[in-house]
Amino acid sequence: MELFDRQKDAVGQGERTLLVYVQTPAVRNIHNAKSEFRELAESSGLNIIEAIQVNRNSTLAQYYIGTGKVDEIAQMVQALKLDLVIFSAELSPSQERNLEKTLECQVMDRTGLILDIFALRANSFEGKLQVELAQLRHLSTRLVRGWTHLERQKGGIGMRGPGETQLETDKRLIAVRIKNITKRLEKVHKQRDLGRKSRIKNELPMIALAGYTNAGKSTLFNTLTDAQVFANDQLFATLDATIRRVILPASGEAVIADTVGFIQDLPHDLVDAFKSTLEETKRANVLLHIVDAADEYNIEKIGQVEKIINEIGASKIPSILVMNKIDCLENFKPRIDKDESGRVYRVWISSKTGAGIDLLYQALAQQLSGMMTRARIELDVMSAYIRSEIHNIGYIHTEKVDDFGRWILEINVTHHYLSKLLNKKGVKLLWEQNPK
Repeated sequence: MELFDRQKDAVGQGERTLLVYVQTPAVRNIHNAKSEFRELAESSGLNIIEAIQVNRNSTLAQYYIGTGKVDEIAQMVQALKLDLVIFSAELSPSQERNLEKTLECQVMDRTGLILDIFALRANSFEGKLQVELAQLRHLSTRLVRGWTHLERQKGGIGMRGPGETQLETDKRLIAVRIKNITKRLEKVHKQRDLGRKSRIKNELPMIALAGYTNAGKSTLFNTLTDAQVFANDQLFATLDATIRRVILPASGEAVIADTVGFIQDLPHDLVDAFKSTLEETKRANVLLHIVDAADEYNIEKIGQVEKIINEIGASKIPSILVMNKIDCLENFKPRIDKDESGRVYRVWISSKTGAGIDLLYQALAQQLSGMMTRARIELDVMSAYIRSEIHNIGYIHTEKVDDFGRWILEINVTHHYLSKLLNKKGVKLLWEQNPK
């Protein structure tokens, strides 16, 4: 039998695919694991011809699954003329290599599939570099399988065959590429740090959106910021971190960051590659944890997200559970849930219809109140132009003109901006709450 030689790593659109869901004791209690695995495959644009389930209490070193099931899959590959077999489990490099030799087609595990989806969806310069870095790290452990046709031509003692030479060359090229990408990412990260330092200097509150993939993060981001970030009903519709300045009712100016969506057992290579992007979550003043309220498995997904939030060191950031997509629930009204101390811990909204967004603004105002100053100021006739500036920086609760033509404004702004404002000519502070 001629050995299968793998000539590519990325999957192609429309490839005839068999999904093999391996149920082990580790995933038996994750109720949506099987359906999510299929959603991942569908998100990558594959042509799914068949899907089977394999039950294993333990795994085997050679193929991960039993030889009898491997023979059954091999027959299906031949009969259905399949191009690709994807396993839901994480396979070792040797297991993938053994399966490809036996099945005579491309084999991929769940990690490889997620990496492929990320490569498909990344649009920004930084996002593409991060995904390529994760792919190269993943590929470096699996390099041998792509050159089996050369490896079989190795020479005798004292003579390295072309296969071994090619492998060493390829490993060296990948190592150089990883080093170059890491350097380029460091430059991008320095630029991001400059923007972050500017926000810290101006005391702008940071709000980070986090959540399970396809919970509606990007749709909510667009609703809050009037941005045009791509949003679709699919896993990992958007990957690139997006940051926007906004003026929030009753809060004033803030920065909102939309980050990559999470998923159960997110590959470590991706977590490492996107660490700088996830730094925005770690440095936020408020974390909005977006949850699909209509998802019957949302409790499990909340746990998965909280696990990753804890891994990146963001567990101590004040957070609000945002139960999104209530438009998919029957006769459900927006509402705010508070704990015994009166703090808002959960808000029920629909980012698609806008229902409950005003309640979310209230919750954010409560969380950010410690960073904001409520003040009443007086502007003389010649300084009325400052009013429009305040509209762009903070939030004006009330405004009126007195008998002398002076503007009396009650505003919410950051401590930093109020200090700058009071240094302007024609501005007078009447009273202030929450002084720094």
